[in-house]
Amino acid sequence: MIPFIDLNAQQKLIRDKIEKRINKVLDHGQYILGPEVKELEDKLSSFTNSKHVLCCSSGTDALLLSLLGLKIKPGEGVIVPAFTFASSAEVMPLLGAIPIFIDVKRDTFNIDPSKLYDSLQTAKNIGIKVKGIMSVGLFGQPAEMDLINEFAKNNDLWVLDDAAQSFGGKHKEKSVGNLSEVAATSFFPAKPLGCYGDGGAVFTNDREIYEIANSSHIHGMGKKRYEYDRIGMNARMSSLQAAILLEKLEIFPEELKKRQVVANNYDKYLNSLNLGIKVPKINDNFKSSWAQYTILLPENINRAKLQEYLKSKNIPTAVYYPIPLNEHKPYNKYPVSKSGLDVTYYLSKNVLSLPMHPYLKEDEIIYISDNINNFIKNY
Repeated sequence: MIPFIDLNAQQKLIRDKIEKRINKVLDHGQYILGPEVKELEDKLSSFTNSKHVLCCSSGTDALLLSLLGLKIKPGEGVIVPAFTFASSAEVMPLLGAIPIFIDVKRDTFNIDPSKLYDSLQTAKNIGIKVKGIMSVGLFGQPAEMDLINEFAKNNDLWVLDDAAQSFGGKHKEKSVGNLSEVAATSFFPAKPLGCYGDGGAVFTNDREIYEIANSSHIHGMGKKRYEYDRIGMNARMSSLQAAILLEKLEIFPEELKKRQVVANNYDKYLNSLNLGIKVPKINDNFKSSWAQYTILLPENINRAKLQEYLKSKNIPTAVYYPIPLNEHKPYNKYPVSKSGLDVTYYLSKNVLSLPMHPYLKEDEIIYISDNINNFIKNY
């Protein structure tokens, strides 16, 4: 079986170093917010050129802490794509805020900036005051942040970049984590930079956002222990996860290069088949972290049957995401932009994610491509 994500190959390279890091944590016994957490925050700050980094317990908590830092209030609105993982939308209702669903672009899977005005007007027409935009760098490529930031500035909005999948990507040589007022990422094991459990981080150049988020992630703690400045939560990072991430971060730049080679090979072999498959488009001046390699199938292809066929050939696949967020029961009461979600619905029916990790070999990519070719040619 070709692994969809191969964490074992990566672990073999750095297991000795990880074990040394873990043993150091076991020796000093500071299992929560130990020195490894601060070391990781400093190194992530250098990696992204973001002034303030707060490591926390998950990517979802990173989004929550970011919203708290941005002072979102109940009843206020946030524009968010309908084609994304649940975390992007669930954090608003958890704080009493309202997601306003916007469509994405067919070629990049990210927010369509040309639809932002309609989304804002939709909210205004029903009496919702929009405070911000949550961009999502789906599958690894950052959203078109220049256009999104410009619209936000012109309409007195903030931008929270959900970089759970795009961490490691770039826009005009500026690193993800430093493309908006605040960004949040996930260190879930399957992410390009993942730990061996849950973890996340908040990135910002705004001191106040950082201080509120920092306080909030330790139950709203003030300057002294057991002195509370606000309602908070428990979102602290485990020292063990930080220790693991420190060693993974060392090889992360090289792994990003390898991911790009894998994506280039996929592009080459899939395009050569002339099957009508659309490979991911990376915009000029953008770099993807390639969290996923997601293709668009021809509309006449039965995706489920293709998946079954590939599975029989020991090729795993996944669908991210088969149902638009606004169609799920918890979210179907929230507003949808008057521009509609035509692209979101189209993508949900036709996307397919193939195995993607830095250690995927070229002959494996050829094997995957050949089997896709065999199925479609005989369909």
